[in-house]
Amino acid sequence: MILNYKSYWRKSGLKGKWGNIFLERLSKHNPKNVLEIGVFCGVTARNICDFLYKKNNNDFNYIGVDLFGSNQMQKKDEIEPTFLKNQKFSNPLKNIYYNYILKENLNSIASVEKLLKKYSQNIKLIAGDTNKKLKEIDLKNIDFTFLDGGHSYQTVISDLSILYENMKGKNKVVLCDDYGEANFILDVKNAIDDFSNKNNIKVKLIENRFAELIF
Repeated sequence: MILNYKSYWRKSGLKGKWGNIFLERLSKHNPKNVLEIGVFCGVTARNICDFLYKKNNNDFNYIGVDLFGSNQMQKKDEIEPTFLKNQKFSNPLKNIYYNYILKENLNSIASVEKLLKKYSQNIKLIAGDTNKKLKEIDLKNIDFTFLDGGHSYQTVISDLSILYENMKGKNKVVLCDDYGEANFILDVKNAIDDFSNKNNIKVKLIENRFAELIF
């Protein structure tokens, strides 16, 4: 199966080679039910669904959790991507298309739903703070989680702890972004290290960027 991460002419945190590296991890673990924390503009979500559909036809599920929109950013210790504040693209054609023709906020839940419309029967998008929303999700059937949501120390610790409480001992995969030097956020690394040390979980560094944990 050829792995080719597509940009869908949107913003994505997995630029260049990183999208394909992410898909390689997804392919290695071959899940059917995926949770993404931090959907952003939906590009990784669409690539996940494309992959799952090719592998499983309609026998898969995707859940995405995000604040969905800059106006919902309430945590003062969180890092808000500059793009969410003003939606400016380096490509002027994208600026015209999204901001003046479509007048579409790419981080809105409506925009992401439109991007994932092909898989509407297999997806669930949830808007809100993971500290609350993760506790409302039935996590026992989730095989693979991509953690790239709130980047404060406390948020990462909270997300990992909730996942662990529901997944431990079941060989569930949690792939965390922003851990290694290639794309480094100190709070994220410290939270992952402290959590893994406390729970005696091995952290596998992937391509000097991602941290992979098995619960």
